Order: sequence, then C-alpha cells, then structure tokens
Amino acid sequence: MDLGRLVLCRGLCGFTVAVPGAAPRHRGCAGDRAVSLQLLPDVYTSELRAGSLHDVYTSEPRAGSLHDVYTSGGKRDEELVLPINSSLSVTLHQDQLKTTTTAVLSKDFTADRLWLNGQEEDVGQPRLQACLREIRRLARKRRSTRDRDSPPLSLSYKVHVASVNNFPTAAGLASSAAGYACLAYALARVYGVESDLSEVARRGSGRACRSLYGGFVEWQMGQQADGKDSVARQVAPESHWPELRVLILVVSAERKPTGSTAGMRTSVETSPLLRFRAESVVPARMAEMIHCIRERDFPGFAQLTMRDSNQFHATCLDTFPPISYLSDTSRRIMHLVHCFNAHHGQTKVLWQAAYTFDAGPNAVVFTLDDTVAEFVAAVRHSFPPASNADEFLKGLQVGPALLSEELKAALAMEPSPGAIRYVIATQVGPGPQVLDDPHTHLLGPDGLPKLGA
Repeated sequence: MDLGRLVLCRGLCGFTVAVPGAAPRHRGCAGDRAVSLQLLPDVYTSELRAGSLHDVYTSEPRAGSLHDVYTSGGKRDEELVLPINSSLSVTLHQDQLKTTTTAVLSKDFTADRLWLNGQEEDVGQPRLQACLREIRRLARKRRSTRDRDSPPLSLSYKVHVASVNNFPTAAGLASSAAGYACLAYALARVYGVESDLSEVARRGSGRACRSLYGGFVEWQMGQQADGKDSVARQVAPESHWPELRVLILVVSAERKPTGSTAGMRTSVETSPLLRFRAESVVPARMAEMIHCIRERDFPGFAQLTMRDSNQFHATCLDTFPPISYLSDTSRRIMHLVHCFNAHHGQTKVLWQAAYTFDAGPNAVVFTLDDTVAEFVAAVRHSFPPASNADEFLKGLQVGPALLSEELKAALAMEPSPGAIRYVIATQVGPGPQVLDDPHTHLLGPDGLPKLGA
C-alpha cells in the first residue's frame, strides 16, 4: 500500500495537529492523499510529496495542549456539547506538550479503527462517532456543491487513526481537548474539508474547539439551540505575552477516578453553586480576564486565575455525591504559591505566581520569565525529587537560582520528597501545525501502528 502524499501538522500542548489558519490548505491531486497532523500549543505547517497516489488517503497533524484559566463548569446540551458558560484557555507550546495524530483512509480497510498511545480503543465511543459523522457530512456537502469535477474519493472508505500524547492522558491536563482537535484537523484534511472545525472538534471534547487556535482562546457559550454560535475565538496570539511562563507540576500521571465529562454532568444536575457561578460570576469575570490578558496585567491575571480554580473545585465539592480532584500535594502546592507571593509582597509586587487545577491533581503555575527560576527553586526546596534530580525539570531550560534564607523561612513547609514526580516548563504556543518529517507518521503502509509508535 502506497501512502502517497504526506502532510504533517504540529499543534498545541504537544499534540500533532493542524492549527486553524496556520496550516496550508490541502490541495488534492489526481489520486490519493496522505496527511499527518499534530495538535500542539504552537503550530507550523508544511507539505511533502511522497510517492504516487493510489487508493490511500492519509492525514497526520500535530496539536498542542491547553489549560483553562477560566473554566467551563458543565454542559447545557450533552449531545451538541454546549457549555453552560463561556471559558478561556491558554494554548501551550508543542515543543514541550503535544498530541500527534495520523489518519488514513483506504478501500482495503474493513472497519474504522483507533489507537491511542499504542493501545486500540473502542471506535464506537459516541463522541468519536459524532466527529466522524460531522466530517463525512461536511465532505458530502462540499462535494455536492463545489467539487463535482474533483477526483473521486469514496466516502464509504473506512478510516484508521493513531494518536500519541507526550504528556499524561486523562490526568487533568486536557489530553482529550488536544486529541479531538488533532483528530478533527486530521480528518478534515484527509476528507478535503476546509470549513471552520470548531463544531466538529467540540463534538468530541468541548474544549477541543479552543485547541484549534494558539495563544489565548475564548470558547463562547453561544445562545442558539443548535449551537452554531458556540465557537472558539482567539483573544490574543501566542506572541502577545512573550514573558509569560507556564510550569506543569505533575503529581500523578494516573488516570483520574472520575472523568471530567461524567463529573461535570453530575455537577450540572446537583450543584446550586455551579448554576450561580455560571449565571452571576462568569460573565463579569470573563471580561476582567480578557482585559488583564490584553493589558498583560499579571497581578490581575494571577488573582483571577487562582480564584476561578478555587471556585471550580468548590463546585466539585458542592456536587452530590461530592467530587474531589485535588490531592494533599495539590493543596500543598497552593500553599507554596501563596507563601511565595506573600514573601515577595513585602518588597515588590505581591502576585508573582498563580496556580490553577483542572479536573485532576496536577498543578499548572503561571509566572513571568524573571521569576520562573526562583519559583522552580522553591518547588525543588519544598518537593525535592526522590531520585534522578536531573530529570526533575523538563521542557524549557530554566537557569539555577539560590533561595534566600528569608524565602525558605516564608515557605513554612516541611519538605515532601517525591510528592511531585517532575515539572514541565513551557510557554504560550501557536495552534496546530503540519510537520514535514515523514518519519513522524504513526501508521505504516499496512494502515497499522508502526512498531514503537
């Protein structure tokens, strides 16, 4: 089987996916197409012609991961995946966090199949099926209205999809958002769909519509019953705030016991606080957050980020039965951040770091480039690595820093060796990108995962 034309795409949070507006349109030629996509926080695109084109259509993008700074608390429509409030996220850079996805169409395939991190998954999942149906509907619509003279591509062909995350999956780091954004982009390229993919990605994971963009992204809740106005829009590009740094403190890489989708469904049904938050708190706070981002107001951004994280987890405890995503180490990280800020508030600006937690125990800490080294040193002091200290910090290089005796005293914490497994240092990144290296393709000529992919 000849995989023909190959296009690779890289996107946010370390996923291989194509970022909206960043990837070149797939220009089909007489024959089959191959595209490799990766969804990451930052994205670049390129194309590579590789061999002749026969009966195989392939797409491979990469996309980055994202993290909420203002969280969506639940859905008003489960089938259409429509949120009860608007939300805001930061797309993380693909160089550190990414999802890579390869999609292949062939007349030789007998069924749709999906592999995640090397393990075959149930392709009958309702949200995955919703993505496939919507992409195929758009492909049929495009063919009937615009491309009657284009080379035939059978919409009855089955698709094989392989996806790999380079960060923990289902551990509160938005792996589903990056994965579905990457999937939507890959499927769109392999089917030749060029329309807005917000709705397609949203059908898989609500936040995936934001992962299609780089920088700071708002998911507007919309008002229409059919969800046509529930779309993502970029608030500011990745280049807007170059001093901003992001630290991911990985407490656990294990799959969380309560998934975010199931947890939010229960919260919507049982939490009065969640309803109050969506109606009375979110609208004004979203406007404040967008203003702080546009003005690069870190103290304002930091306070709002932490307050929103705290309130999100308060709604989890208000859910019945209650949901607790945070661990003792998560709460110690919160204490560390507040002690760090209080110490610096005596001599300079109070807010030097800000934590936020999604549906999991792992912390995301925002800080600025002139503070990140000292904060990492504070983390090492309070949570010394149990072993192999050289592997404790991953991602962007962070220089060494010495902690003053005053700061050590201010932290007021007994060290917890090994409580944090490792730290990933990253920054704001672009949307999905197309990769130009055919070796990143996750599926082999037989349409099955490559060994070790």
